[in-house]
Amino acid sequence: MERQLPKNVRQIGNVSDSPKIYVEDYVDTFFTQLCEKCEKAGGDPIGAFLVGDIQKSDEEEYVYIYGAIQMHELKIEGNEYVIDEATWKNAYEDCKQYFEDGEMLGWFVAHQGVPLTPDAATVKLHKKSFPKKNTVFVMKDPVEKDETYYVHKMNDLMEISGHYTYYEKNPCMQNYMISTRKKNGVFPSETVEDRAAKDFRNMVRTRNGRQRQKRSGSLMYALSACLVLVLIVMGVSMVNNFDKMKSVQTTLDNLSAGASETVETSGTVTAVTPGEEDGTEDTQDSAEADAPGSKAEDAQAETTDSEENGSDQDSEAVDQGETSQSEESAETAESSASAEPSADTQSSGENGSDGVYIVEKGDTLAIISRKMYGDITHVDAICRMNGIEDGDLIYVGQKLLLP
Repeated sequence: MERQLPKNVRQIGNVSDSPKIYVEDYVDTFFTQLCEKCEKAGGDPIGAFLVGDIQKSDEEEYVYIYGAIQMHELKIEGNEYVIDEATWKNAYEDCKQYFEDGEMLGWFVAHQGVPLTPDAATVKLHKKSFPKKNTVFVMKDPVEKDETYYVHKMNDLMEISGHYTYYEKNPCMQNYMISTRKKNGVFPSETVEDRAAKDFRNMVRTRNGRQRQKRSGSLMYALSACLVLVLIVMGVSMVNNFDKMKSVQTTLDNLSAGASETVETSGTVTAVTPGEEDGTEDTQDSAEADAPGSKAEDAQAETTDSEENGSDQDSEAVDQGETSQSEESAETAESSASAEPSADTQSSGENGSDGVYIVEKGDTLAIISRKMYGDITHVDAICRMNGIEDGDLIYVGQKLLLP
């Protein structure tokens, strides 16, 4: 299967030679770890087999190195390197377990105090072990951190002046490095409770407490404002209702006073005939009926109008109360929303959950240690795990193994 050229790459040296060599970032980190182990061990060399594939196009040849397997033992007899059968057997088993489709296409040697130029015996060993064209041999000084790449072509090991380091998901090498971290001497650092760490934790706790108090104060202020608004609306509504009730009561009192009035006469009695008496009585009755009836109807109409006006104003007051309650709920929801942290901040915690942390913008090793472990005491362990000499020289997108 033809591989696409990696897009996220970093050029090291002059890459005008052929073939083009691409080394995955995890493999480069693994080389650094082997150099640290070699430096601590003394003068004995440490070797590793390179795993990858070789591809060709019409114009260029490419070598992709996406895996490395540490040699069980790299012996040296006199000035010659020796790879015995047991070392080959262990390498084939590891390659089958972690890099099922990979091919061993070269080797790596970290040897302190040895020139980075292969001698005749080393060239002979490479041609015997990796006779295929474009296989790779890498030499690195564990102290000076200098390295040289050689490629098998024209029946010799020819130096390549530059190569690429590329970055992509590499679960095979990641799993291999995690499984062999103890064998490579990488251990989590011990947690030391010092004064600086305690002061930092206390500062964080104090800041968090202030933030919680500020959020609580804002929420209480919003609730108090809503309560005051509701009380004001209720008070205005009660005053309006009291005025309406007082007006109705005054109207009823006036009607009662008008109904109890009597008409004074001169006291003269006039005789009338029965027919006239009947007509007079009927007329008087009808007049009396008309007079009080008109007053009663007027009073009833005024009472009805007053009640309707009261009902309208009561409805307006209820509507105002409901509106204020809706505003109160909205303000409370906004306060709650502003008080709670966003979901994006909490989801950013998944970076590093699989044992590998990808460097983000603004990260330092101290920030990464605090994100992953809650304090900054794991910086040295992260440096040792990833072969980092200078903690300030990390870059966005870099993948760091977490101890």
